[in-house]
Order: sequence, then structure tokens, then C-alpha cells
Amino acid sequence: MAIVGAVLQYRLGPARTLIGAARAIDGDSLRLAGEELRLQGLDAPEFRQNCTDRAGRSVDCGRASRRALEALLSQGIVTCEIGKVDRYGRGLAQCRQGETDINATLVREGHAVAYGGYRAEEAQAKAAGRGIWALQFERPETWRRGQGR
Repeated sequence: MAIVGAVLQYRLGPARTLIGAARAIDGDSLRLAGEELRLQGLDAPEFRQNCTDRAGRSVDCGRASRRALEALLSQGIVTCEIGKVDRYGRGLAQCRQGETDINATLVREGHAVAYGGYRAEEAQAKAAGRGIWALQFERPETWRRGQGR
């Protein structure tokens, strides 16, 4: 696997920046300048993942997470710094829209969980009961394993 990562890093080149209009794919990935990018340091509910509210009703939390990313991306031009690639060959990105750190905002607002970063933002969202923290949910990684993914 390390060789595959090295080949992909060679193919993508050194750390780089992409700038432009972006489109949400799901709650933690986007398309920018013809490339699919994965937001680094967080994990959002999968598009088909549901959560449960306090009344026991199903909530489309995966779709809500994508809508949250769409709302941030719709504010204007996005700048993404890409340094590494994930196991699927997607660039791992730190993205901003103006002064807004998109990655941190998604976690702080409860639309994603920390996944290698953003622990303080996750704690804030959890303490305030924002987004998925107001619901019963499985962490996306756990949900994917239960789906055979």
C-alpha cells in the first residue's frame, strides 16, 4: 500500500493549491477543477446514512451533511490546499471559502466528526448539541463497516 501511495503522490506532484467554484459530492468530498477531493481531518455521515431524532424518527443526516457542505461552497470561490492522497487516489484537502475554514466549520457545526483532526471543534459541537450531536448516530466509519464497505 505504501508503494501505491508513493506512486499517487508522484503522479499528483508536491503539495499544491486548487482554486475555483466547487461542487459537493457528499458531506466530506467535493469536486474542484475537475478533481475529486476528500476533506482532510473529518468524516461526515455517508450520503445514505440515517440518524434518529429524540422522538425516534429517522433523519437523513448524510444528505443534511452534503447540504451543509453545498451551502458553504455556494458562498463563492474555494481554495483547497492538497498535500496527500487517500487510498482511493483522491487529494486530501484543507479548504477555505474566503476567511471560512470549511473543514473546521463542518465539524464545529456538527455536520461531520473529527477524523484525525478538529477534536476541539467536535467537542464544541457535541457540547452544544449541534447537527448530528442532537441525534443518535453511528460514527460514519462504524456505519460503513456495517454496510460491508
